[in-house]
Amino acid sequence: MKKILITFGTRPLAMRIAKRLGADFEILYASSEDIPELLLASGKYAKIPKGLLPTFAHEILKLSLDQEVDYVLPLGGFELEPLSTAKVLFEEYQISVLVPDKDLLETIPVMENPPADLPYRLLSKGNSLLDSATFERSLDGLFVASDSGEDLALICVSK
Repeated sequence: MKKILITFGTRPLAMRIAKRLGADFEILYASSEDIPELLLASGKYAKIPKGLLPTFAHEILKLSLDQEVDYVLPLGGFELEPLSTAKVLFEEYQISVLVPDKDLLETIPVMENPPADLPYRLLSKGNSLLDSATFERSLDGLFVASDSGEDLALICVSK
């Protein structure tokens, strides 16, 4: 079974995504926010530094290697850029970072805290991790899209 690391793992958005992925993925949560001791003791949660710190991407890589993670899904707006920049490093270890490439990241609108009823797509190289759908553009990340699939917005919990 593939393993996915979801940042901001104590937030409702992370829980909604995990619920959809639960049958097909082993879920590991991480957060730079306070995590209750009970959750940390479960082994499913890990404390990480804030995405603004220069060591952030390396700390996420170390955690991903230690936990044998296949995918990293950053949900913090300030985590997107450093992890987008470090995607090639992660790929050297066969870890997919689910965020658009840096050149695309700057062109895609970002939606903070989307309503729970909005349909979303979790894409890895344009393939959905939530169902069998494929997308014409080879994108990585968590998106809301129009029915036509033309208008995309990257989802995060906060910037």
